[in-house]
Amino acid sequence: MKILPAIRSLKDFEKLIGSPYRSCVVLDIHIGHLDSHIRTIKSHGFEVYLHLDLIKGLAVDTASLEYIHQKYKPTGIVTTRGRIVKKARQLGMKTILRVFAIDSSAIEKSIELIDQCHPHLIEVLPGVVPKVIHLFKQEVAADVIAGGLIETQSEVDDAIMAGASYVTTSKTSLWFDNI
Repeated sequence: MKILPAIRSLKDFEKLIGSPYRSCVVLDIHIGHLDSHIRTIKSHGFEVYLHLDLIKGLAVDTASLEYIHQKYKPTGIVTTRGRIVKKARQLGMKTILRVFAIDSSAIEKSIELIDQCHPHLIEVLPGVVPKVIHLFKQEVAADVIAGGLIETQSEVDDAIMAGASYVTTSKTSLWFDNI
């Protein structure tokens, strides 16, 4: 299973219940829904990765990270911020650093940031660029997740062939094509 399901709602999560998946990334959630959503997801035995940058109503800083860690105890976090990755690692959380491969300068800066904060995983966006996945796989010690614009099975296969360890997608039909 090379898919890491990215859910936007409990309706998305309900599709995972009974599947072999045991982890998911929570995207685009309002801070007021965190408690009930995380409780529900964990009650079904899933590991929760929270995309901190996409929690509506949450300022992403080390204080909010500490609060999230203490109150909700997610398995890990996803963010674009190196200092948040460093703090999350100190707290014993798994970390996914999201980087955008928009041009060669962005790639160089991303590699520098990865070398500074040492995430467990990096998510390269858009995930439909196998050349960039291969480049990151060669340049950094973290495993690579391909994410963004992944909508077909061939795009999943291309990302895995390029060296991605996982593919994040909110395209629910792909979740079950890859079990």
